[in-house]
Amino acid sequence: MAKEQKAEGTEETNGSDPTVGFAGKIEAKYHELKKHAEAYPYVWASYMVVYGGFGLWFAYRWRKLRKTEDRVRALQERLRQLAQAEESASKSSSTPSNEGKPPK
Repeated sequence: MAKEQKAEGTEETNGSDPTVGFAGKIEAKYHELKKHAEAYPYVWASYMVVYGGFGLWFAYRWRKLRKTEDRVRALQERLRQLAQAEESASKSSSTPSNEGKPPK
């Protein structure tokens, strides 16, 4: 009955209450954060700007890294193919032939 007489703005979020489940605790925390965001919108907007900027920067760097890795893989494959072609050319030229040797 005492809880019913409390004002609506002073809700109690007691973590030791066994009747409140996990979902209830999360919902209470959500409502607490929502009230704080409504009370201090400039603080939350600055959080969004700062952390959003960090997120965009990390996404940009991640994408640039992926592109660089793709370019390196393509160059490695091209180098591997050139090495194989050179190796096969050197094997074919090193086969014994009778050119320039006197016949026995």
